[in-house]
Amino acid sequence: MREIWSPPRLSFDLLSSKLKNGVGKIAAPLFFTPPLLRFTQKKRTTDEPPPAPPMAPSSSSLSHAKRGRAVAVAAASSSAVLLSFFLLLVVLVPQHALNSPISLSSDLSVRPSPPLPPPKAVTLTRVAAEKLVSEAEAPGGRDLSMSPSPSPWPPPGTLVAAVLAQEPAAAPPPERRERRCDLHQGRWERDEEGLYPLYHPGSCPYVDEAFSCQENGRRDLGYLRWRWKPHGCDLPRFNGTDFLVRIRGKRLIFIGDSMNRNQFESMLCLLREALPDKSKMYETRGYKITKGRGYFIFKFVDYNCTVEFVRSHFLVREGTRVNGQGNSNQVLMIDRIDKSANRWRRADILVFNTGHWWTHGKTARGKNYYQEGDVVYPKLDAIEAYRKAMNTWGTWIDNNVDPAKSLIFYRGYSAAHFRGGDWDSGGTCNGETDPIKTGAFLESYPSKMKIVDEVINRLHVPVVLLNVTKLTNYRKDGHPSIYGKKLAEGEKVSKRRQDCSHWCLPGIPDSWNELIYASLVLKQPHPQSLR
Repeated sequence: MREIWSPPRLSFDLLSSKLKNGVGKIAAPLFFTPPLLRFTQKKRTTDEPPPAPPMAPSSSSLSHAKRGRAVAVAAASSSAVLLSFFLLLVVLVPQHALNSPISLSSDLSVRPSPPLPPPKAVTLTRVAAEKLVSEAEAPGGRDLSMSPSPSPWPPPGTLVAAVLAQEPAAAPPPERRERRCDLHQGRWERDEEGLYPLYHPGSCPYVDEAFSCQENGRRDLGYLRWRWKPHGCDLPRFNGTDFLVRIRGKRLIFIGDSMNRNQFESMLCLLREALPDKSKMYETRGYKITKGRGYFIFKFVDYNCTVEFVRSHFLVREGTRVNGQGNSNQVLMIDRIDKSANRWRRADILVFNTGHWWTHGKTARGKNYYQEGDVVYPKLDAIEAYRKAMNTWGTWIDNNVDPAKSLIFYRGYSAAHFRGGDWDSGGTCNGETDPIKTGAFLESYPSKMKIVDEVINRLHVPVVLLNVTKLTNYRKDGHPSIYGKKLAEGEKVSKRRQDCSHWCLPGIPDSWNELIYASLVLKQPHPQSLR
């Protein structure tokens, strides 16, 4: 016999209430699972006899047949209605509105599929949510209310409330970047591998006599066997060949006082070590390096590049002014760039410094010395004058340097280590053979370096600060002290006037040039031509 499937009674009022706001506005999923009834037909087994041949129908059997056909037609009609209803649900109701999506099996049975996971939350910005709120509160605004539903998930109340209550979507995790190392924070470590010094004392002909400590009689070598080790990373050891390749066809120029000449000479010696043929490097006008001359150009033939030095004690203009009595007095024009600036232009890499000359004599006293415009200040504090001069330098950088073509370094204040006085008042530093191991020599960050930080941070053109202040604080052992002059045979070393500001070569300035090299190797923000 056939089991007849009677279609379930449906509440179309419920359906219409769910659909009256249009597709996509149903507040909660609509759940409907039809009864699990199945069309079945009893199968004939092999033991059963074949059916009897049909007999002629009687009038009563015809009547029963008509009723059977009517029932079958009614059942088929009901099935068609139900199928149409299911199709309507598929068309009108979104996928996530069904808790148990319907699947039809091959044996015509109707069975539920496994429930889907909760629908993915829609992320709206707070701006969009507030817009919805304003539309809902306006007269005749949109109806954003949500009717209750038997959803297994907690009812959200209203769409707007749900959006406003929702935590902002978490931003995607940032790409893991290697922590940038501060090359200027670290300590001095003894070189146990024999890699330092980077060139042998007395081997470089470009070291000024005042910095050639070993040739001037210094006998201890321990101060040469230290390397600067930044916290958390290593400072790349200077590679002269690689450096020359990077500056091929370019101009590298050092601009500043004798401390920058100290670094300039170090750079010449480092690059000379990389040349198989030392004659392929020369000063273009044949000048010998001395402290009396203020401009040098060294040519590297195989790389078509130059390394230059321009002396500028203050980076602003030194001059003279005739007073009312007809006397000529020296002045420092703190609002005008140094007249050597024409030589700075069109350089590819520029390394600036100034500082030590601001502590000397009339510069420190500041009486009738600093000029701004046509006015000579009767008295101006040296730190305030330094600030004005650095702002003048910064303005020149912004107005004359193309950051797409040139790279600017500013080397910061290098520590001096005088005991019992200054350079011109009996200060000494002889007998020092080891660095300061702990703490800092200076009690506070130099005020000049604070000004440098402020000026650089205001510039539009990027400037790389070589902050060697802490690095040099520890190296009280690295100065020429009493070994700044070559002695004649039989002459004794004088301890009366000592140099505790500059540095022996090889020595500390080699590490400053390693900082420049590291800046190029580590690809910090530089012009494309230097990458």
